[in-house]
Amino acid sequence: MADILYKYKTSVYANITNKCNCRCTFCIRFLKDGVGDADTLWHQVNPTKEEVIEAIRGYNFEGFDELVFCGYGEPTCALDILLEAARVAKEEKGLKTRLNTNGLGNEENGRNIVPELAKVIDSVSISLNAPDSAKYESVTRPQVEGAFDKMVDFAGKCKEEIGNVKWSIVDVLPEDQIEACKQLSEKTGIELRIRHFT
Repeated sequence: MADILYKYKTSVYANITNKCNCRCTFCIRFLKDGVGDADTLWHQVNPTKEEVIEAIRGYNFEGFDELVFCGYGEPTCALDILLEAARVAKEEKGLKTRLNTNGLGNEENGRNIVPELAKVIDSVSISLNAPDSAKYESVTRPQVEGAFDKMVDFAGKCKEEIGNVKWSIVDVLPEDQIEACKQLSEKTGIELRIRHFT
């Protein structure tokens, strides 16, 4: 059985689904089965809401103050689980909550989910991956039409409702694309984090 909760570096992560609406060319799940202290993050069957809640309630978070929703799938593809699990983490465990996402949750769920997220999520990290639609489509291979613009719109809504939102890119991008991402960051007022590819 795949791990629902796992430690990676200084954080605890929640792996709530393997479903994803992108097929990113660099996705770590195509390179190895596990991350951090998880032997495998591949769910044979995606966990139920009850299984995720039980895992959170039974986990020893001593030394950790945040639960990050990020696994081998896109957390907003399991929105009901995400919302309830984040509520339990905050109310019962006193944890801060962070969502690592591709930013396509509104499209996935057919509505603006940001007001619901704002009730239980403290910060959001969105994978920007590329500075424009054509490059984004090539790298992330989304199963959504107009994905780049929808991701940017989602990021703006998160900034308005949640406040603490960042974009992330990986430092393997060409320098001109990194510079263009910085310009988009400045234009939108959304902070850009440049991660080192490992």
